[in-house]
Amino acid sequence: MPAANPPLGDVVQGDKPDPTQVQIRGLTYGGTGCPQKSLSYQISGDRTTVTLIFDAYIASIGPGISVVEQRKNCQLNVDITYPGGFQYSILSADYRGYAALQKGVTGTLKSTYYFSGQQDQSSTEYQFVGPLTGDYLKHDQADSTSVVWSPCGAEGMLNINSQVRLQSSNTSATGLLTTDSTDLKFTQVVYVQWQKCTK
Repeated sequence: MPAANPPLGDVVQGDKPDPTQVQIRGLTYGGTGCPQKSLSYQISGDRTTVTLIFDAYIASIGPGISVVEQRKNCQLNVDITYPGGFQYSILSADYRGYAALQKGVTGTLKSTYYFSGQQDQSSTEYQFVGPLTGDYLKHDQADSTSVVWSPCGAEGMLNINSQVRLQSSNTSATGLLTTDSTDLKFTQVVYVQWQKCTK
């Protein structure tokens, strides 16, 4: 089982498998923010970027709005096959969206990355404090998400557990944390980096 930060003697940074041998075999998902048939995805030609587009990833709060609308989550499972002797990890992730929060409303965007069967996890969290209105772009740097690696010489299931949630100290205040004010899509771009196992 690899360490969270593999020793330099165990891996060769920067080596990549032949991209024609790397294939995303499938993606499964579920949750209040990504009910069935509400998600689409696109894989880049070199297999280094996966763009996930959600149609229903919207949290809202305010008078008359059900408590269940204040938090939405999505569990993603990405099945990737690749040549033996390589590992992959999250390099960075971009989150784009829209926030409209009145005074007293706080929004949170949180993501946790991990591989099935591994204990190591990496999480990122962003806060939005009202009053606030506008589009946002949040970028996770490599050093905050590259500590979780798939098993050496094995196929790994990449899991992304994300959520958007709203809280308010003002019962009459309203808030919306979503993606785009026009098409209401949540877009998450996940980059994958590789390293070669030498043992």
